[in-house]
Order: sequence, then structure tokens, then C-alpha cells
Amino acid sequence: MKKIRVQDAVGSVLCHDITKIIPNVVKDRAFKKGHIITEEDIPALLSLGKDHLYVWEKNPGMIHENEAADRITKLTAGKGLSFSEVKEGKINFIAAYDGLLKIDTERLYKLNALGEMILVTLHNNVPVKKGKKVAGTRVIPLVIEDEKIKKAETLIGEEKIIEVVPFTPLKVGVITTGNEVYHGRIKDAFGPVIQKKVEEYGCEVLGQTILPDNEEKIKNAVEDWIKKGVEMVICTGGMSVDPDDVTPTAIKKTGANVISYGAPVLPGAMFLLAYKGDIPILGLPGCVMYAKRTVFDLMLPRILIKDKIEMKDIAAYGHGGLCMECDICRFPDCTFGKGV
Repeated sequence: MKKIRVQDAVGSVLCHDITKIIPNVVKDRAFKKGHIITEEDIPALLSLGKDHLYVWEKNPGMIHENEAADRITKLTAGKGLSFSEVKEGKINFIAAYDGLLKIDTERLYKLNALGEMILVTLHNNVPVKKGKKVAGTRVIPLVIEDEKIKKAETLIGEEKIIEVVPFTPLKVGVITTGNEVYHGRIKDAFGPVIQKKVEEYGCEVLGQTILPDNEEKIKNAVEDWIKKGVEMVICTGGMSVDPDDVTPTAIKKTGANVISYGAPVLPGAMFLLAYKGDIPILGLPGCVMYAKRTVFDLMLPRILIKDKIEMKDIAAYGHGGLCMECDICRFPDCTFGKGV
């Protein structure tokens, strides 16, 4: 850094904070370290008693933190994001609409492993609302070698690290199974829960079919809903290993491709996911009726962005798939489902 006259400092980068003091009124930072001096700043600096400043010497091949943050943002940010103004070399990424946050964790690691620059995000596959801060970036030093940013640009390439994918509301058909519900021994508790959860994402429930534990009838009901134009079928009940619970077998008999019967998630271990063509068919275990958050809350947002979920995706939930069942639920701002 070097000492120069305030009048000669326009365009230079300030190396230190400058404090403004008005006795009994205010003591605050008037100019922050890293600020780029403008012509309009000169009178204010002089009024603060600053005839000279310490500024960074401009060296070829070095760029200011603000410019560096802007380049990292352009390198890493995909669709569905808006941005804060650059402040002290930092830019916040903000969700431009409701959707699912997608993070390329491998590229994120590679970027942060370069050193002197950071990109910090929320977890991958987290549902976010419009206006939610989802990431932030900055460089650590006040100035950084341009070559370092170029190295990041080469390493990351054209693929973006972070984006928000909007939800696509689906038409839903619900099938509730169980002799106890069908014969009126107990009142159905599944239907209202499912309707509330899917409607939070703008989905429309076209109807609910209540059936006894009969493989053929459940199979036919799944096929009937698909013929009626639903884009997702949700089956509730009959998902355990009891002999009367035949829903998984009925789903298989439709010819659907069963991705998994069982998931490393608690609550929700007896979850089933299958696809009949492009139509997802979900088999939901009984915990969805009473637990605040379950495997259904993890899978539904991904289905609504048309993620084609595979067995490896479900297996990954073993890391983070344990709900703490807090008295006051803070999902998705918690650890549940955050290992993927």
C-alpha cells in the first residue's frame, strides 16, 4: 500500500476503515476498507480531517474484490437467481421464485479448494421461497490475482454450480387402501394430509379412491387414475409387511418400474417409488398421517421439478435422513434430508 493525497485518490482502493465521529451523536464507519474512492468522496474525506490516505497500489494482473466477486457470480450462478449489490467484496444469491435449490457439490468443492475465494450455499435439494438467500460469494483478500479467477473459470467451465428450479404443479390421484377405512371402521386420515401437502406446491387433487386390501382393485385403480389424466398417483396404506398389506404388489402388477420399496429415512422407511412411463407412483407409509415431516416431504419437491429419481438418489438419504422430530418443526431449515 502507499500513502497519497486525498485529491489524488480517485479510483484507488482504500486500505483501512475511516471512522466518523460526532460527539454525543454518532461514532460509525464512514468509509469501509476496500471502498473505491470517487470524486464525490473527496469533500467528505477532507471534512473528516483526512488529507492523506493509504491505498492499494495498482499492480498489473491484480483485480479488486468487488470485480472478483462479480466474476465468480457470473461463473457459478445459473437460473432462478437474483443478486444483492456487491458490498465489501460480497454478493448474495437470492431465489427469484419458489423452487428447489440445486447445487453441483463436486464443482462447489473444486472452487472452494482453490483458496482465496469462496462460494457458500444452503444444502442441495432444499425447497426455497422467492426472496430466500441461498448462497453468497466473495474473495478473501482485498485484491486477488486475475490469474486465480481465470483458473477458476477454466476449472468450472460452462456448467453452473447453483440454480433454483421452479416447481411444476401436477394433477394428483389418491388411492387409500385398508379394510378398516373401506368398511367404515375408522375415518380416513390420509386424504386431508396428502391434499394439504401437495396443495402447498400448487398441485391439484383430482380425487380419492378408497379401496379394501385387494391387489386387483388397487392395480385397476392406479391404471384408472392414469387413464383419467393424472400426472402422479399417491397410494396410502397397505405398505407394511403384514399379509393383508398388498399395495406394493398391486403397484408392481401395473407394470410400473419400481425404483425402491424401502428408503433409508425415518420416518418413512416403508416408502415405495415407481414410474409407469413418466408418471410417478408413490406408496406412502402410515407415518405420513401423523409425523410432521417424513420421506414424503423429501421426495415430493424433487418429483415436482421432474427429477427422475433413481435408487442411488434414495440410498443417499441414509446420510441426513433421520428426522429429529423437534417439538417446533423448522423444516426445511434443519438437518433432515440434507446429506444429498
